[in-house]
Amino acid sequence: MSALRGVDTLRSCLEGILPAGLATCAPDGTPNVTYVSQLMYVDPEHVALSFQFFNKTRENILANPHATVLMMDPDTAARYRLRIRYLRTETAGPLFERMKATLAGIASHTGMAGVFRLRGADLYRVLAIETVPGRSLPPPVARAPLLPALRRSVDALSGCRSLEHLIDTLAQCLERHFGITHQMLLMADAPRQRLYIVASRGYASSGAGAEIPYGVGVIGVAAREQTPIRIIFPAAEYAYGRAIREQLEGGELADRLEASIPLPGLPDPSSQLAVPVRAGDRLMAVLYVESDQQYRFDYDMEDALVALCAMLGPCMCALQSEAIDDDGTPATPARPPPDAAAPPLRVRYFEQDGSIFLDDTYLIKGVAGSILWALLQDHQTLGRCEFSKRELRLDPRLRLPEVADNLDARLILLSRRLADREADLRIEKAGRGRIRLALARPVSLIAGGVQAA
Repeated sequence: MSALRGVDTLRSCLEGILPAGLATCAPDGTPNVTYVSQLMYVDPEHVALSFQFFNKTRENILANPHATVLMMDPDTAARYRLRIRYLRTETAGPLFERMKATLAGIASHTGMAGVFRLRGADLYRVLAIETVPGRSLPPPVARAPLLPALRRSVDALSGCRSLEHLIDTLAQCLERHFGITHQMLLMADAPRQRLYIVASRGYASSGAGAEIPYGVGVIGVAAREQTPIRIIFPAAEYAYGRAIREQLEGGELADRLEASIPLPGLPDPSSQLAVPVRAGDRLMAVLYVESDQQYRFDYDMEDALVALCAMLGPCMCALQSEAIDDDGTPATPARPPPDAAAPPLRVRYFEQDGSIFLDDTYLIKGVAGSILWALLQDHQTLGRCEFSKRELRLDPRLRLPEVADNLDARLILLSRRLADREADLRIEKAGRGRIRLALARPVSLIAGGVQAA
């Protein structure tokens, strides 16, 4: 059996559900056999083994790069023998981070959390694969194929005419066609090396505006390395909510976790998958899905969502251009003017980080906060309620980055965050390329603690 064909068809053996046996040989011909914690699929011609201890196996492989692996299919108990050749050890980067996350889940599943510590990912070329004779079980009942779900999702996304329509359609497709009920989409803020939630589904609160730094947890590592990160067993150090907050609090990243907008998420997810959304070399977003079911996301699901995100990224990039900003839905009818007799809504703004507080309660920060403050300033001084996206892109007060301003994504975030808060002001669609500031009561603007004139 050729390696090109064989490794792809045997990926279920490489999930870490059952340990694999590794045989190496010393220069004097003395054999050594041991179990390995993780044998990971890399591509049709390569696998990776976890390097955790400098032991006899490590000594042998550095002296003689040839080894043999015995692995078993967890569904059928069929056994396969791989002849492999050691190429190199990676101690950082996408392969290392993927294996580190996977190993954390395996360690938790086997009661070895705190014992397994990945020192490197050893990359091997697969030279040959053979089936080991013996009894095996019938293959499990095949689940519904994923290609039709992928095709229907691609068809739906290709018809979207605005970024907001695209984001909402993605969530619907993941639930309807893939059966994924817990999901988040986080947009990338490259200058600040952070991600912010713009949409979620399946949680008590949307978490719109909650932020995650690059490199933290499944989502942050996927963003930093721009590679899919998948875990099929519970892994506390990669879970969000309680576990990630405990990881950050008290550490050097404590001030980088946005505590004012709670992160949504399952308290103890059993399966997690984060997929980068890219347009060329540019990271646009990260799609994150999770489940309370172990082994919910296998290699095939990862492949399907990676393919979906490969189409999603360029669509996002195109729809964020100024010329494409209308999904054909009618503008929201203008609301009556605010009740002048109502007590004013106190809006406090801090220029240092763009933070906005409504009646002393935190709302949002960053570019989204600067956008809202600029709209409110123009409303108060000029009496304006409607604005074009073109003028906002050119407004120096907003401090938009010169490249990839993500204005549409910021406006979607701001609109949804205001809706979550049930605030007495809204950001609404006012026509092609235009938005409207809708107020239910007067506002009192306070800049940095000093009430604006």
